[in-house]
Amino acid sequence: MSDITQAPVTFGTGGDEPYARALRSDGRLRLTDPDRPDAEVTLDVGRWSAAADRVDRSLLDDVDGPVIDIGCGPGRMLVAARTLGIPALGVDVSADAVAIARRAGGRAVQGSVFDSVPEEGRWDTALVLDGNIGIGGDPTALLERCRDIVRVGGRVVVETHVDRTADRTYRARVIDTDGHESAEFPWAEVGLDALHGHAARAGLVARSSWTVAGRSFCELIA
Repeated sequence: MSDITQAPVTFGTGGDEPYARALRSDGRLRLTDPDRPDAEVTLDVGRWSAAADRVDRSLLDDVDGPVIDIGCGPGRMLVAARTLGIPALGVDVSADAVAIARRAGGRAVQGSVFDSVPEEGRWDTALVLDGNIGIGGDPTALLERCRDIVRVGGRVVVETHVDRTADRTYRARVIDTDGHESAEFPWAEVGLDALHGHAARAGLVARSSWTVAGRSFCELIA
């Protein structure tokens, strides 16, 4: 009898598939840690599905070449980049998110950032927004992949946790407003202070950081 390899559980998948449901309804999700019920985070999927706002668009101001959006979701940054004439590609494990991004006019592929991606090593800027530094539950490994994906001297723009001291990995679940719950998946939360350490271990150098409209960002150089 042959072994069957199951695909790893990723953000919001498994169980009742609440992320896919929320994408179809622009709903809200709760990101939960079973070991820390006090640490619940509300995620506004409707904002991810809306047009890029002023803060989002500002992240493209210093772009000098093609952009890759890690965990692109429904593709608002892809559409914003296209509007500005910037070549962009989104990568996301969610088939539903990729389909929505494509319908909106973005170029997106379904897959994991930890697998090979198109034009690896040639991207000018990698975006890691909306908490996606948590992908895989290993921020250093994720940043190492970003380093390999961008060109030498390329940029990795990371949105960090608003608590600059945050630095934890855990087994998360996502629950929608109707109580539909995902399977557990590995996740992380990283504030600015901790990001510097993860970046250094990944071979990236922090160049600048800033906070605007309650969101915090850091620019890393490969």
